[in-house]
This record gives sequence, C-alpha cells and structure tokens, in this order.
Amino acid sequence: MSQVTKRALEQSLKNLLLKKPLTKITINDIAEDCGINRMTFYYHFKDIYDLIEWACLEDAKKAIEEKKTHDTWEQGLLQLFEAVRENKPFIINVYRCVDKDQVEKYLSPLVDNLLMGVIEEESAGMTVRSEDKNFIAKAYSYVFIGIMLDWIKDDMKEDPQVIVDKLALLMKNSFGDALARFKK
Repeated sequence: MSQVTKRALEQSLKNLLLKKPLTKITINDIAEDCGINRMTFYYHFKDIYDLIEWACLEDAKKAIEEKKTHDTWEQGLLQLFEAVRENKPFIINVYRCVDKDQVEKYLSPLVDNLLMGVIEEESAGMTVRSEDKNFIAKAYSYVFIGIMLDWIKDDMKEDPQVIVDKLALLMKNSFGDALARFKK
C-alpha cells in the first residue's frame, strides 16, 4: 500500500506542476489533490524535495532496468532521456527551482550504476582495481550527466536518439580501452 500512496503523491505533484511552479506548491496542495491528509504525506516523505528525489530515482530506475551491459547501455541511456522528456513539465520545473547540484545528485547514482554494469562486463577476465573501475564510471558519468543537463537547460529540443547515437560513436570501444589502461 505504501508504494501506491507514494505513486499517488507523485502524480499529484506532477498534476500541480502543470498548473503552477514548484515554489508555489505546498504539502497541503499535494495532500488535497491526492485526497489524503497532511500527516499521511509526512508518513512517506519529509518534504516536497524528498518526494521529488524519490520520484526522479524511481522513474529513472525503471527506465534503465536491465540495460547495464555493453550491448544495452545505449538503450538504457536513451530510455533515461525519454523518461526525462515524458516528465518534461516536472523535470523543467524541478530544474528551474532547485540547485543544479541537486539535479546532478539525482542523476549521478543512476548513471553511475548504468555505467558500472557495462564496466563490470567489459572488465571480465581483467585485473582492474575496484577504485579504478569506479573512477572510469565516474568520468563517463560526468560526460553523460553534463550532456543531459545541457539538454534539459535547452528545453529538451534535440532528439535524444541523436544525442545517444553521437555518444555511442564517441564512446565506441572506449570502455575496454580505458579499462586496459588501468589493467594490473
């Protein structure tokens, strides 16, 4: 039942964001739209930003589920872009109302996780220290997140498929090459 209530709160927030900016939305507004009392909101989230973080992480996790391999990372990244675009009013509003570091904080673990799946697969049979794998994932993550943040800032005008295709071309064989440089 908890997930159902959380999803209902998320949907209420998204509905309200179609009508007014995040800075004008209160917990009372969300609770009223959702048909619950204020305390029920606090049972699930400490504040609106906690709800936003949860919603972003849940949506992104769904988008990249099972797309963490060398052959599927492009599809996972494309699905992440598409999930962001499907929630455009929500994402744009959040992007404009919270610190950019906060948006990066939401995206970072998801992208890192996507890339670590690829790096783990690519490093099979290689002796590469965990901290080096993490470093490689983090470096690529900065590229991906930076491009996504620029895309959001530019009102999501460019086709995500074009962005992912360019990244795939840029990254071709680079995971293996990077890992080989750190090989012990």
